[in-house]
Amino acid sequence: MKIFWGEIDHIQLCVPQDGLEVARQFYLHLLGFQEVDKPDSLKGNGGFWCEAGEISLHIGVEKHSPLLSKRHPAFIVQNLKNVRDYLHENGIQVYEETPIPKVERFSIRDPFGNRIELLEYTLTTNSS
Repeated sequence: MKIFWGEIDHIQLCVPQDGLEVARQFYLHLLGFQEVDKPDSLKGNGGFWCEAGEISLHIGVEKHSPLLSKRHPAFIVQNLKNVRDYLHENGIQVYEETPIPKVERFSIRDPFGNRIELLEYTLTTNSS
């Protein structure tokens, strides 16, 4: 099966809980990103989202743990269900993600433990 890659949807970086104000100063004030609202379903996770032009950057909070890190690229793909099936058939574990309106998504880990999110936008709010 060929996976039809779209583009990068966003990059998530992580900072310690006590680093949010420093991160806001750096990304929003120094680099000029603009803060944008997170979906309600993700607000409890902490952190913030910001944008500059076409670039979406998500700043998450976590204790430093490279194997369990939230840091990841998020790639838009076509036919997400087919991609999920293909990955299952090839022994790749799929991890469900917190639902976001109008987005179907899941993540996988590469052989080195790096998290990769795969997503597809939908026309309707998902119910999962």
